[in-house]
Amino acid sequence: MPELIVRTAVPADEAALGALDRRVWSPLHSVQPRPEPPYDPFFDAWHVPEDFLVAVTVADGWIAGYLRLARPTPLDCNAHVRQIQGLAVDDRARGRGVGRALLAAAFDRAVAEGAERMTLRVLGHNAPARRLYESAGFRVEGVLPGEFLLEGRYVDDVLMGRSLNGTDG
Repeated sequence: MPELIVRTAVPADEAALGALDRRVWSPLHSVQPRPEPPYDPFFDAWHVPEDFLVAVTVADGWIAGYLRLARPTPLDCNAHVRQIQGLAVDDRARGRGVGRALLAAAFDRAVAEGAERMTLRVLGHNAPARRLYESAGFRVEGVLPGEFLLEGRYVDDVLMGRSLNGTDG
């Protein structure tokens, strides 16, 4: 894998991010139906470029993956929490540290913003993602059994979280 940098997305990334999102779509990690033309914009009022970190190759600017990091709610009482609301890695870059690089950048950004906790939701049958998150310090904090019916099968919604300041609180 060529050298990567992780940076904040910019509006000009929209086409590449949309194409990546469509290429990697799978019921393993998405509860949304398979995208079909005409495609919705990647960025919208609720999904702004500033919420996305992108892993980009230094040599040619190819976007190998992205992570969406946002506040889980607009409430002041949980402003100390950041939530991963999507992580995608291009199939050509899987197993090469892209996901880990995006998580490390997300931790750094969250801490710089004053966050003390990070949470996420992952589908129960997505073993590769769960292993990645567990290796990065996330622990299962709850399970919603059979929360989604995907391709005729009930799938659990797994809630995971971790401290960003070395405590369990």
